[in-house]
Amino acid sequence: MHKKFMSAAIEVARKHCMKYEGGPFGAVVVKNGKIIGEGWNTVTTDNDPTCHAEVNAIRKACKKLKTYDLSGCEIYSTTEPCPMCLATIYWAKMSGLYFGNDRKDAAGIGFDDDFIYQEISRAPDSRHLKTRGGIMAPDVSKLFKEWKRLPGVKMY
Repeated sequence: MHKKFMSAAIEVARKHCMKYEGGPFGAVVVKNGKIIGEGWNTVTTDNDPTCHAEVNAIRKACKKLKTYDLSGCEIYSTTEPCPMCLATIYWAKMSGLYFGNDRKDAAGIGFDDDFIYQEISRAPDSRHLKTRGGIMAPDVSKLFKEWKRLPGVKMY
């Protein structure tokens, strides 16, 4: 089964990158042995840095299933997901992740996420990106409390 779905991810990547519609990255979301979402990298065609293959595939799967919870689904990606995509996979509550090449292979063709992995582990005030927290924190806490009191709040 793994070969079937990884082949599908590779083919979606090949099809679109050969048409200059993004980098050589593809992903498919699978539920009960069926592909329910496929995606390829559309960062440059959509001018959107979040349009990685995994995120695009997850968006399509969520739309198809009409839910943000992809429990019971697995994702096959041509390459080890970047930090953003990995976080998205966790947020979607997916049950499995399978990938081809790892992040070192991606770095070898110019897609190096190591800097981001390092930045995430730093304290906010020691990151390269100017970061300062605590701005109007009491007001945000008030908003949190107001939201939590709303009837029918849906946790995700």
